[in-house]
Amino acid sequence: MNLPVPLSLEPMEAEPVSELPDADGWVFEPKYDGFRCVVFRDGTEVALQSRRQRPLVRFFPEVEAAVAALPVRRFVLDGELIIPGESFEMLQMRLHPAASRIAKLSRDHPAGFVAFDLLCDPAGHSLLDRGFAERRAALERLFGSLGSQSVMVLAPETHSVAEARRWLKDGGNRLDGIVAKRVDLPYLPGRREMLKYKLWQTVDCVVAGAYCKSGTTHIEYLLLGLYDREGRLDYVGRCGVDDQAIDARLRPLMRRGGFTGNAPGGPSRWSRKEREVTPIEPSLVVEVSADHITGGKFRHGSRLVRWREDKDPRRCTMDQIGRAGQGIEVP
Repeated sequence: MNLPVPLSLEPMEAEPVSELPDADGWVFEPKYDGFRCVVFRDGTEVALQSRRQRPLVRFFPEVEAAVAALPVRRFVLDGELIIPGESFEMLQMRLHPAASRIAKLSRDHPAGFVAFDLLCDPAGHSLLDRGFAERRAALERLFGSLGSQSVMVLAPETHSVAEARRWLKDGGNRLDGIVAKRVDLPYLPGRREMLKYKLWQTVDCVVAGAYCKSGTTHIEYLLLGLYDREGRLDYVGRCGVDDQAIDARLRPLMRRGGFTGNAPGGPSRWSRKEREVTPIEPSLVVEVSADHITGGKFRHGSRLVRWREDKDPRRCTMDQIGRAGQGIEVP
């Protein structure tokens, strides 16, 4: 591709915050619950790149075809891949090794793309050093020239904090939060210069396993469980840690006990490599905070809040995260 924005571009990211800024010079957008994606179009060539610069074209052939069919032949868009009306789990299913399975899912559950930034305009000019207000205006002009199509959608924006909060309330589990951007902010690849506001829920979980750093006994992730109605300990998510004191605390409990219901494991959707689970006797409880819970699991890694010495592990049950695996309800 002969574009001024390289395929190796690292998307600009957002720093989590506990409150949205309530001041002039900010604009707010809904953050959809999807896959971050940068779309490149240069003539007949189309590329879809993940947040970590992994190619996504083979997993979303219908999006590639829709982009290739657009009347505008050069651009670079930043946005989110979603499957309208479906859960995030359906989107995850698209990362499948079998081409036949991907083809079927692309027909039965087609994905769309929500665009929220323009990094290269149709004239082939990089917009990375322009302020967001200028990039947004160019993005709206681009969408005005796309004609009638259903795959590419322009993300809404507002300068009102109150309206942004209404989006989060009304959007429920379809939204992953609200992103705030300064109107004069240039596009800074790989840097956390935007702000991201989410709703968090605290959950008391049993520590029943761990992932250790490769070739060591140093714990990288705590694997967390909750008891179901039948008394089985199901895996619900993980929590990143990097503390020698945690290693010492859990070492006597390692390689005994563990999960008795749904367990962690399986190959990575990207590398197809499977990580070894170190079982841990389920006698310790931690309070963690999670920003999105769907299908009875934490969608993202949770944060360790504190150890709950006062909590009986058997009282850590699935009803904390909703019945039948329902997601968090936004108040």
